[in-house]
Amino acid sequence: MQPNEITEVLNRPISRELLARDLTRLAYVAGDGTPRNVPIGFVWNGSQIVMCTTTNAPKLPALRQNPAVALTIDTEVHPPQILLIRGRAELDVVDGIPDEYFEASGTYRMTPEQRVAWEAEVRSLYDGMVRIVVTPTWAKLIDFETTLPSAVEELVRQRDERQRA
Repeated sequence: MQPNEITEVLNRPISRELLARDLTRLAYVAGDGTPRNVPIGFVWNGSQIVMCTTTNAPKLPALRQNPAVALTIDTEVHPPQILLIRGRAELDVVDGIPDEYFEASGTYRMTPEQRVAWEAEVRSLYDGMVRIVVTPTWAKLIDFETTLPSAVEELVRQRDERQRA
């Protein structure tokens, strides 16, 4: 997929709404060769998905070994809106808590007092974190109105051909 095609998909209004959500599903291959898919907070910085995790997270050795990842950001309503992204994870070990970690949790429902207590707890727990940065190399939006999963698109095409025959 060409960069301009990726940009076109990610700039669609529904994609922008999905990229403003706070949770994605990160799929990767674990060190034992089996698939993993974990929910994780994220932020979209306009060109990359940034997720933050602990420095001792089990996914880190796997991502160092095989940085290929897939992300799913979707809605919980019918028809679902689904943004699929593929890319390579780049790991950035940082001291302290990255701003993206707090930004990704910005929609969590907390009173101002709860947020202050939560942030203090986070700062007392982590000396550092790892930023998982994914630059999209492929993207697809499925909204079930203008776009469908490729298998369903094929079935629609086959049905239309049968009806014309």
